Amino acid sequence: QVQLVESGGGLVQPGGSLRLSCAASGSIFSIYAMGWYRQAPGKQRELVAAISSVSSTNYADSVKGRFTISRDNAKNTVYLQMNSLKPEDTAVYYCTQHYSGTYYSNIHYWGQGTQVTVSS
Repeated sequence: QVQLVESGGGLVQPGGSLRLSCAASGSIFSIYAMGWYRQAPGKQRELVAAISSVSSTNYADSVKGRFTISRDNAKNTVYLQMNSLKPEDTAVYYCTQHYSGTYYSNIHYWGQGTQVTVSS
């Protein structure tokens, strides 16, 4: 059974930074695309960023230039570095694992989520 465990969320002031981590277990991590989604109160869940098995990346327009997704296959971990955070980035952030190495494939597994709150 695949488990995705997120960490690194919290409260940060506007303009600040956070790094989210997602540790995966139960699968051959390196062959799967991984991603981060978020859901704000009253809004639909949306893609934030995704990374393929060969580390090509895809970002939502709203986070381009501010967020960076990366992966460390030796540690079975995917990261989301978030800089220049804005109040509108406040949401629960979810880690995902896809069915294949491309991030165009459907999502197979979801983590439990970690709260990010951007507020002064």
